[in-house]
Amino acid sequence: MGLLLALLIACLVAVARAQPRPVPIRVLMPASFADATAEQVRDFNQSQGRLRIKVARGPVDTDAMADLAISSLLLGDTPYDAMLVDISQLTKFVAADWLEPLEGWFGNDYFEAMVPGARLGNASDGHIWRLPFTADIGLLYWRTDLMEQPPQTPEQLVVMSRDLQRQGKVRWGYIWQGRQYEGLSCVVLETLDAFGARWWRPAATAPAVDPATGGAAAMRETGSTQLDSPAAERAAAWLDKLVTTGITPEAVANYAEAEALGTFAAGDAALMRNWPYAWRELERMGSPVVGKVGVTTVVGRPGQQGSGTLGSWGLSMLAGGPHPTETAEVIRWFSGPEFQRRMAVSAGYPPTWESLYEDEELRRQVPLLAVERQALQNPVERPPTPLYAQLSDVVQRQVNGMLTRHGDPGTSMARAQRQSELVLRSAAGTPQEVP
Repeated sequence: MGLLLALLIACLVAVARAQPRPVPIRVLMPASFADATAEQVRDFNQSQGRLRIKVARGPVDTDAMADLAISSLLLGDTPYDAMLVDISQLTKFVAADWLEPLEGWFGNDYFEAMVPGARLGNASDGHIWRLPFTADIGLLYWRTDLMEQPPQTPEQLVVMSRDLQRQGKVRWGYIWQGRQYEGLSCVVLETLDAFGARWWRPAATAPAVDPATGGAAAMRETGSTQLDSPAAERAAAWLDKLVTTGITPEAVANYAEAEALGTFAAGDAALMRNWPYAWRELERMGSPVVGKVGVTTVVGRPGQQGSGTLGSWGLSMLAGGPHPTETAEVIRWFSGPEFQRRMAVSAGYPPTWESLYEDEELRRQVPLLAVERQALQNPVERPPTPLYAQLSDVVQRQVNGMLTRHGDPGTSMARAQRQSELVLRSAAGTPQEVP
């Protein structure tokens, strides 16, 4: 009997050893996304035996996330197969040749069924580098118990805010992100667009937009900044006046998304600029304004819909990984409609697929879908250059300095333009005088 049992155990061990082990695919994500996807990743791993997704929890901060990935890539042997890449960071990774082109697994037609905003920022140099994981966009939150309709232009926002403050109905008119970080650059970009200004002007010889993917044909394009134009100065002056007139608190210079959300959730502000995630957070916080909040596109020029900053995340394959085909399969799963449906319901992340915005059941579960779809028809993009991080830092420093009374709008934008020109010319190898 003992011999038979030993033989049986030996056979079972041999069979187990003969079974192919699941291929591990290591994916780096910010902690918030790692937590939001944990249940679906567990279900995926339990549903089949070929692949095992292993999610590494990175920092929440976008820049810190990029630094973690870069530090591993510089060692030449990254521990990750794929990673979530913010749209503002993609040009840097492409220029450094750290990513694997994806068109071998995903053709241009893969993007045709996506909303316009989701097609942007994924391709360059004739290659696809990223599949959008979420179609984030800047939005305007407004108190439906304080106003019948939201403002549509910067001028309307000021008038409506002042009226509500004079009537004693609310302490602050408008809350946004003014801290020296990437969120401020997003606010500046939207404000520039609302005043008919532009941050970045592509060179005349720059390639056109690829209609198949909606991405620039060359992310390494050259161009120039236009931060000292009269329209750009008017945009900066508007932000500055919000603070000096008390429509926005002086503390906005220290506000990121969380601080803005906290002030709005407490009922202290009539209007807030934030991302789609804030809708679910208001509900989870049990905020006193729940049921009294509407969401619309950001303010824009008279007669035109405002354009929110495109802030999507997407999955990219890191170059040199041992399992490229399996990694592509995992990327396809993460970016697929069914995965995104569950993410929209559980975490409020805007999906990328047009069909999901037309799904009546999903629209009932996620009321924000209608305005997200509207906003994603015409988003505004950050400068498509590998030098974007340096240019963004320049803008953040100067505009935050303006908000803290270290410069007037004209001086601050002139400095931002001079320093941006220095960044661009230095990268081109042109000797410069320090401005």
